[in-house]
Amino acid sequence: MSTVLVVDDSAMLREMVSDVLRKSGLTVIQACDGIDAIEKIKANQPDLVVMDIVMPRMNGYELCRWIKKDWVKIDPQGRDIPVVMCSTKNEEFDRYWGMKQGGDAYIAKPFHPAELIETVQQLLKR
Repeated sequence: MSTVLVVDDSAMLREMVSDVLRKSGLTVIQACDGIDAIEKIKANQPDLVVMDIVMPRMNGYELCRWIKKDWVKIDPQGRDIPVVMCSTKNEEFDRYWGMKQGGDAYIAKPFHPAELIETVQQLLKR
């Protein structure tokens, strides 16, 4: 069973996304911001991360760069973790910038649960 880390500063949205993923058979762990997410990744590397962009202490762009560039330096045995950016920032530039930071997919809020599940499952199959 795959493990997904859900990172969002909104407890309600974090729980909503987690619930959708759990119902599709995934194990979910949660973090409230980028700093908390780094601690969770170091403790138990997830198979995929779903993250908000606008968060305190460390935003989603910074966290994505850390995952894609710095995590491998910390744990050379670690593999590249797919990142799904899930944000209310839904302008074309936001999508572009998210992908430029290393994001593997970008989903705008509000989203349809089926879109999230399909995106996560596709990335987990890679």
